[in-house]
Amino acid sequence: MAYPAATSPSDPVPTHPSPPGAGPAAGAGVDPEPREECGVFGVWAPGEEVAKLTYYGLYALQHRGQEGAGIAVADGSQIVVFKDLGLVSQVFDEQTLSSLRGDIAVGHCRYSTTGSVTWENCSPTFATTDVGSGIAMAHNGNLVNTVELARRARESGLLPSAPAHRPDRPNSTTDSDLISRLLASECSDRSLEDAALRLLPTLSGAFSLVFCDEHTLYAARDPQGMRPLVLGRLERGWVVASETAALDIVGASFVREVEPGELIAIDADGIRSEHFAAPDPKGCVFEYVYLARPDTSIAGRSVYATRVDIGRRLALEMPVDADLVIPTPESGTPAAIGYAEQSGIPYGQGLVKNSYVGRTFIQPSQTIRQLGIRLKLNPLRDVIRGKRLIVVDDSIVRGNTQRALVRMLREAGAVEVHVRIASPPVRWPCFYGIDFGTRAELIAANSEVDDIRRSIGADSLGYLSVAAMVAATEQPAKRLCTACFTGQYPVPIPDQVGKHVLEGLGRGVVGLVDADDDSVGPVPNPEKTVAQSGVSELTR
Repeated sequence: MAYPAATSPSDPVPTHPSPPGAGPAAGAGVDPEPREECGVFGVWAPGEEVAKLTYYGLYALQHRGQEGAGIAVADGSQIVVFKDLGLVSQVFDEQTLSSLRGDIAVGHCRYSTTGSVTWENCSPTFATTDVGSGIAMAHNGNLVNTVELARRARESGLLPSAPAHRPDRPNSTTDSDLISRLLASECSDRSLEDAALRLLPTLSGAFSLVFCDEHTLYAARDPQGMRPLVLGRLERGWVVASETAALDIVGASFVREVEPGELIAIDADGIRSEHFAAPDPKGCVFEYVYLARPDTSIAGRSVYATRVDIGRRLALEMPVDADLVIPTPESGTPAAIGYAEQSGIPYGQGLVKNSYVGRTFIQPSQTIRQLGIRLKLNPLRDVIRGKRLIVVDDSIVRGNTQRALVRMLREAGAVEVHVRIASPPVRWPCFYGIDFGTRAELIAANSEVDDIRRSIGADSLGYLSVAAMVAATEQPAKRLCTACFTGQYPVPIPDQVGKHVLEGLGRGVVGLVDADDDSVGPVPNPEKTVAQSGVSELTR
């Protein structure tokens, strides 16, 4: 017997009501940092408190998604899903976690790159097979053949051709839900494991999946391995997670990475593995630059060590005479340490970060918005007054944050502000799970470095080269995706992509624009067209 995610008071597990006035974080006038589509966690551990283990795992992965969180548990006879908008700590309390009992759990913390921020689009997703079993799924990544898959689902009757407007129960518009429905449909005459081996080769793009039925936990990774996924061992079970840091939090020992193109199944018979596609590794280099926790390891190398090395290489490539090296905390800290070590210029903590500014359900007033970056960072005036500063940050996406930061440092008494960026210019949109989906969002898309320097008001601006960034990862360039820096996409981008593409299709609107339109592209494939990020505005 399988129960879907709770949607009414009569369902098996009640949900928290969505907080009123949910909106963007305070200081929303300043750039949001680059965000990725989610953290995933799964555990198979009979006799353990799997929901609580998953809660702690998601807590360790909170940086990967702050819009919503959910946990599904399976006890051998049923699956129960509990999810809601908000941070992990806002969604779950002790009573809820204690009520989620089972031997298997799948967890998810969401940041949206396909579909809007709604309860229906939170995960884990749930689907029921023709034989009555359930499938709960968590997904990190972003598919690029979503439209093709949606049409296939419509033709087979899995999706209505023109969904009725149901304010009380709107449809999910995520690629994750689409995968779940397609997977469930494949189970009519075969096992879930066989169904996955049949479906997974048809998915194109980035996907790290953790899913389960009532008895078995599964993990799968796309053939390029764009998003991380690791396997860990508990004393009495197994864990899969987006990052090794989540294994550490729950006391699991790292076993290995889930390989690109691999499906892993874990149940009472043990652990088994099969490849559904030949591996063609193209791991996202932005994981090293910003997305992953510094205490995570990727391909056997500490992310912290990589970022310190990036800072050293940045100092060699972009030296400048100054008095003090300071980071933009906290993502710029390791690179700033490396820059200071290599340059011999003292390192200092010139900015204090308010750790509690982030996702909030309190709508900021215009007065609060005008405070901007000061809500998040405040200068240590005694440290920076009269100094020539080198400010090290991980990346520049839109430029507003750096502009406000430079102004704030000058007002605090800095005599010079030299900005150094621990990555190359971000010139191209990401279609594989990072939320900058159009070139119009990117300050470097159509601007030279000196133009950007003038725009942000810095005395000088220097970026790391692609070659130095790749070298710091200690991975061969051919095993990395650098598309957001180079425009070289390892998986071809089809005609129709975009965050709201399923919402557009659901109302008979795709919202395509010409790929030569600078608001979106061009993508390096001039005959293609790309859906606008703002397509939802065309369909409401």
